[in-house]
Amino acid sequence: MKILRGILYAILGLIAIALISALFIEKEYSAQQEIVINKPVEEVFGYVKMLKNQNEFSVWMQMDPTTKKTYLGTDGEVGAIATWNSTNQDVGRGEQEIIAIKENERIDYELRFFEPFEATDKAYMTTEPVSSNQTKVVWGFNGKSEYPMNLVLKLMGMEEMLGEQLQTGLNNLKSLMED
Repeated sequence: MKILRGILYAILGLIAIALISALFIEKEYSAQQEIVINKPVEEVFGYVKMLKNQNEFSVWMQMDPTTKKTYLGTDGEVGAIATWNSTNQDVGRGEQEIIAIKENERIDYELRFFEPFEATDKAYMTTEPVSSNQTKVVWGFNGKSEYPMNLVLKLMGMEEMLGEQLQTGLNNLKSLMED
């Protein structure tokens, strides 16, 4: 009986330490990746600003080919919204809205996730000419996770996972644009 009680106290102690440490772990997380595409900035920006084009290069939009998608507003303009609804838990249900555009330089998005969890996060894409026929594309994501989920996401390696998914999307984009 003493052994079981000791094991129980040890488990409770570990849980308490984890929950206390979560109080000190960052609640914000971010990931950013970049790639150079051998096309002029105007061509690259014209392609990436269209929400529908993300179906062709975004890892998340390719996870479930049966995802139901709808589009509201004028694609490629501030206020345009792309919604998705999937039974795949890695995709879930949510929407993405273009909230700001600086032509040939930057697009800012607000991502609203409804399922499998609720969250509102920000994403962006920037384009910068490297030469007349080369463009550096940066894709970034900024999120926030409340206590104690901040600990879970840290243990899952959320920033690293997001970074890998963004890089895969950028690699897909490069292949599409350069073919």
